[in-house]
Amino acid sequence: MKKKLLLSSFLLMFVLSSTVASAHPGRTDAKGGHTCRTNCAKWGLEQGEYHYHNGGSSSSSSSKKSSSSSSKSSTKPSTKGSSAPKSTEPTYKKSKLTVFINGEKASFDSGLIIYQNTNLVPLREIADLLGATFSYDAKSGVIIVSKNSNTVTFTIGSKKVYYNGEAETMNVAPVVVKGVTYVPLQSLVKGLGASLKSDDSNKLSITIK
Repeated sequence: MKKKLLLSSFLLMFVLSSTVASAHPGRTDAKGGHTCRTNCAKWGLEQGEYHYHNGGSSSSSSSKKSSSSSSKSSTKPSTKGSSAPKSTEPTYKKSKLTVFINGEKASFDSGLIIYQNTNLVPLREIADLLGATFSYDAKSGVIIVSKNSNTVTFTIGSKKVYYNGEAETMNVAPVVVKGVTYVPLQSLVKGLGASLKSDDSNKLSITIK
């Protein structure tokens, strides 16, 4: 009877030790884990993956999750600071001003505009109507308008104006709108030695000799 009992105990211990060996191949280290070398796929592990026998998390799986999270965050498009490109076209509106030169109504193909509360006229057309000559250096933006002994010098984007070489400051600078150069009407008339008279809010008379 004792022999049977001993034999049964021996067989039970053999089965248990075999099961443990199969479930946890390889020896554990001081931390209670080890690197899987055999039967890895059977236990849901990868070859060479370090894991714990005491239920701890695998260092390999932790790095995978961290890598996956990092990958997702890095591929997310960033819209911070994005904005539509700004237009360089100056903000203006059409002027209802009617201009008379030496008593005759002036006609402008390009029309007059109001820019920064100031009436601007197309340079080429007003120069022809006033019988003046002008030159325009596109590189420097300098405009020179002359009639008789009077010369007025403008610069695109600058409020500085020169009357026969003497500098003054205007309320608004000349601008280019849709390829047309516009200059302040009042400054041009003054520079050419003409007189300017306002009949009402929408009528302006220019007298030039």
